Amino acid sequence: MTKSKQKCRRGKIREVRELNKRQVGNEYEAIAAEYLKKKGYRILEKNYYTPFGELDIIADKDGILCYIEIKYRSSKKYGNPLEAVDFRKQRRISKSAMYHYMTHGAKQKKACRFDVIGINAEHQITHVENAFPYCE
Repeated sequence: MTKSKQKCRRGKIREVRELNKRQVGNEYEAIAAEYLKKKGYRILEKNYYTPFGELDIIADKDGILCYIEIKYRSSKKYGNPLEAVDFRKQRRISKSAMYHYMTHGAKQKKACRFDVIGINAEHQITHVENAFPYCE
């Protein structure tokens, strides 16, 4: 096998892994959405894409616009799922939320907040409301 074929083959393997990650992500985002609905949230958007990144779930709860990041960890060796939302991730979520807010929510002058939902290997859900402030 030549090097160019190996690179091509590796690229295809990476695509398959990404697809599997996306499928797993979608599954746990659906679990989180059902959890939120039971808690009285109205889901407005799922997987909302902006030039700055993706927002997992956008929901309304008692007139507050909630931007919700979902994190899943299949093993404790990778740490707590909530720890994965570091400052860099918070900043990207903040920019994406501002983009959404300016194009959808600003007219309504709604308050907004950032929540994080962590789902661990045992499928336990931890929901942190107002998990972090807007980051510039």
